[in-house]
Amino acid sequence: MSNDVAGDSGGDDSRPVVYDLAPNCTLSDVSVGDRYHATVNGVVDYGVFVDVSDDVSGLVHESNMDGERFAVGDRLIVELTELKENGDVAFDLVDPTDYRTEAVEHDPELTPTTDLRVGETVTIRGEVVQIKQTGGPTLLHVADETGIAACAAFAGAGVRAYPDVAVDDVVRIRGEAESHGDTVQIEIDDLTILDGEAAADARSEIAAERAERAEPADVSPLVEWEAFEELHDELVEVARLLRETVLEGRPIRIRHHADGDGMCAAIPVQQALEAFLAEVHGTEDAARHRLKRLPSKAPFYEMEDVTRDLNFALEGQARHGQKLPFLLMLDNGSTEEDVPAYKNLAHYDVPIAVVDHHHPDPEAVDPLLDAHVNPYLHGLDYAVTTGMMCVELARLIHPGITDDLRHVPAVAGLSDRSDAAAMDDYLDLAAEEGYDREDLTAVGEALDYAAHWLRYKDGEVVVSDALNVGCDDEARHEELVEFLSTRAERDVAEQLDAVRPHVESERLDSGVRFHRVDLERFAHRFTYPAPGKTTGELHDELVREHQEPVITVGYGPDFAVLRSDGVRLDIPQMVSELNEELPGAGVSGGGHLVVGSIKFVKGRREQVIDALVEKMGDAALDEDLSAAAVED
Repeated sequence: MSNDVAGDSGGDDSRPVVYDLAPNCTLSDVSVGDRYHATVNGVVDYGVFVDVSDDVSGLVHESNMDGERFAVGDRLIVELTELKENGDVAFDLVDPTDYRTEAVEHDPELTPTTDLRVGETVTIRGEVVQIKQTGGPTLLHVADETGIAACAAFAGAGVRAYPDVAVDDVVRIRGEAESHGDTVQIEIDDLTILDGEAAADARSEIAAERAERAEPADVSPLVEWEAFEELHDELVEVARLLRETVLEGRPIRIRHHADGDGMCAAIPVQQALEAFLAEVHGTEDAARHRLKRLPSKAPFYEMEDVTRDLNFALEGQARHGQKLPFLLMLDNGSTEEDVPAYKNLAHYDVPIAVVDHHHPDPEAVDPLLDAHVNPYLHGLDYAVTTGMMCVELARLIHPGITDDLRHVPAVAGLSDRSDAAAMDDYLDLAAEEGYDREDLTAVGEALDYAAHWLRYKDGEVVVSDALNVGCDDEARHEELVEFLSTRAERDVAEQLDAVRPHVESERLDSGVRFHRVDLERFAHRFTYPAPGKTTGELHDELVREHQEPVITVGYGPDFAVLRSDGVRLDIPQMVSELNEELPGAGVSGGGHLVVGSIKFVKGRREQVIDALVEKMGDAALDEDLSAAAVED
């Protein structure tokens, strides 16, 4: 019950109380012996029926009326004398001469959204996270401390019910829980928008319990790796951020690099989020309009991609009444080249988190990010692959998928030629799941081949089956990997046969063997492998042939792909210097210390390549950056 309001007459606090019930008060808000303000709603021979609220009505028998007569609409004061088992309520007429009035707000028993049962009349309280108008009812999605419930109200075909309700409002809804497809939906009988102190209290309670539920699972990394500990702590924070995003009803959009490591990063996180979304929304279909994964061909977040993502998000907001999404960048997103895209999203307050292992520009990107996990920020390097990190991120989000992921870090490591200290442990872990090194390499090749042909599509089922994460048919996984990896091997061999005779070689002043090839003129175009893969495969062949420091450059009219072995190439630094030395050449790009790519203006190619070769000749030798040593 609420605090006292102004009384009807003078006196002190010892005066008897007459309660004034809010319209939505129920039997749970009344007690035998208490007095209430009432309104006559019907007159019969044996008395009058009165309402003390919209839901609580009862009879004042004529034997208690002393011959008084009343009409519908008359106001009077009654005392509750009996609550019968059949639900009937009995009142006596009273006429106190001196009293005070106390207003009573309905304080219903709330049902957690995760405890809805078909056929029960329930009351929920939460924040509106989505409003969608269909051709029939209005659908509201309401998030409380435990999950998110779908609620439906009908005001006419295609007519917006409760038009005053907006996303982020705190509401209390009463209605019957009914079965709707594979989920439970509340058919709204009554909706109240909370404001003032009631709304503030509700938000505070919801936020506190939501924060507790957003806490990631307490799981240890799959392998012991001291260098990984600081990264793991940061991944816990990203997992908390993502779980909280799901609980508050915000969609999530995953962008990842379209290669083996990018797939090994994105697929586990996607499936962990899908499992958590199903748990929160109470339906396996929950991720359909709330989670989207898309590959990015470029090694940074291109304006083309961000424009598509933003347009998709704004259309979803208009069509489905959703909040704008949370953007999760995986195996991409750490460099200065990502800044224009991030600034575009900043106009719409889209939150962004990055998990990446490419050489970062933290001063450029961190002010625009909500979270940034990168091994370089802790004195580590690209050997800690994004796939390795994201397997742990996925387990923190939803540990139930762990058994599907034990082989994935090894696939990621081999795909990105990692020489991480934990690689042997990851290979042993994969061996326990039945994968030897050849099997893992084949999975990586199958992923890379699929990614090439999928281009801008997610290829969810094909990619999941190839990686064997969420695949329900082991035989199909094995057949698919054999088919894709065999075709990849065949296509790589044909490409190398085409470019090998045209490789130009020289020895730089540092003693490094330098190889270059014009891919525009001598490689098969518009097929697998793409220029990056072609250069990488050629480079690996040359490293095995020479067993000494090697640099390989594959170039086209406006790009160059760089690979090195036993040479410390600071490609981001080279790009920065080339931009200063060759104004107007439009040099951009980046990568690791041994792999990267750059773009430039077509007409300046010769100048850019010559300047690049000169810088490579000054690069320091470093045996620790030897792919041959890793292979051995």
